[in-house]
Amino acid sequence: MAKPLQLAYLNHMVSDNPTVSFGFRNVGEDERQTLVNDVFSKAAADYDKMNDLMSSGLHRLWKDDMMTMLNPPKSRPFSVLDVAGGTGDIAFRILDSGGLQTRVTVADISPQMVAEGKRRGEKEGRLDRCTFTVGNAEQLAFESHSFDAYTIAFGIRNVTHIDRALAEAQRVLKPGGRFLCLEFSHLENELAQKAYDAYSFTVIPAVGKVVTGDGQPYRYLVESIRMFPKQEEFAEMIRHAGFARVSYRNLSGGVVAIHSGWKI
Repeated sequence: MAKPLQLAYLNHMVSDNPTVSFGFRNVGEDERQTLVNDVFSKAAADYDKMNDLMSSGLHRLWKDDMMTMLNPPKSRPFSVLDVAGGTGDIAFRILDSGGLQTRVTVADISPQMVAEGKRRGEKEGRLDRCTFTVGNAEQLAFESHSFDAYTIAFGIRNVTHIDRALAEAQRVLKPGGRFLCLEFSHLENELAQKAYDAYSFTVIPAVGKVVTGDGQPYRYLVESIRMFPKQEEFAEMIRHAGFARVSYRNLSGGVVAIHSGWKI
């Protein structure tokens, strides 16, 4: 039986009015991005706070692991494109991990998330080496072969056409550049997965409602995690986009995975 992601692609191929998944429901292809933007416009101000609450602070350790894998050089120029990183959380970690010649460009489709990142960047004195832009992962406004690395954390599952985003990532990287994606994934143990699902669908929207006054955006975020391809399926999509030496590393038993690929 075709998987949800595969069904979305099949619908796109055979219908004049294609539908794609938005959480557990199907919506018009053109409608999905507006709905995703609405989720993040509501969540922007409390997004990092909710990450702490949803993951019990583990997201900080996962991001530290991502920085260890990226390992920005200390003594030479290094340019990174951080996609869907509007609040600056990943971008600022990259600056802290690299040298003074490290530069990060953030591209996020949500103006509200970008505004939050700029606010934080100005407050922390980061804007001299970090640029914030509003941009679509499926159609990046950057020249080909522009960046040494491309990072995306907890964002690619919100892209309407993942294959197009991966193709764009491959395009904008320099030869020898690295793709790194940190994303919620699927637990290796089925019983643990069921327990995690029960927690996710009950606790996270409830906490979101208490903190932000609206639990619906967080229900979508939980649903989008369940709809995201499993580790090996996503790794195959990365290979199909033209990346070499593709691998992934499970963290916390598969709650999240870091996927890696290289442009040759």
